[in-house]
Amino acid sequence: MSTPSQGNKESAPTPEELREQVEHTREELGQTVEALAAKADVKAQAKEKAAEIKEQAAEKATLVSDQIRDKAVQATQLVKDKTPDPVLDKAAHAATQVREAAARAGQLAAEKTPDPVREKAEAAATLAKANRTPLIAAAAAFVVFLLLRRSRRCR
Repeated sequence: MSTPSQGNKESAPTPEELREQVEHTREELGQTVEALAAKADVKAQAKEKAAEIKEQAAEKATLVSDQIRDKAVQATQLVKDKTPDPVLDKAAHAATQVREAAARAGQLAAEKTPDPVREKAEAAATLAKANRTPLIAAAAAFVVFLLLRRSRRCR
């Protein structure tokens, strides 16, 4: 701080003004330190960037899925428009016949299957649904075993 010259009519700052200047400078310094700390926090910046990229990817995925859905609708409509009516009628009739035949086959199998076998099959199906993950893992392990065994025989 310089001393006021004799020609300067302004008076020296009062102690209260000096305190206010110091407080103001401290606030500015604190804000600067916070800004520098935020720039130096690479982990937080990486998380922020990852969240931003994730949001952008979700938006793009939604956009692409909407476009695909629209194209599929257009393609379906184009196929329906280009396919002659007799062919569409025959296809619908064939689909109905297949559904009915499958339903009849299921009923026939249910009628011909003895009750104890049907009960055991239902219990096995329920157990399989409850333990889906271990069953899939076991099936995958079995397939790997068969593939390894087969590859050793081929050598």
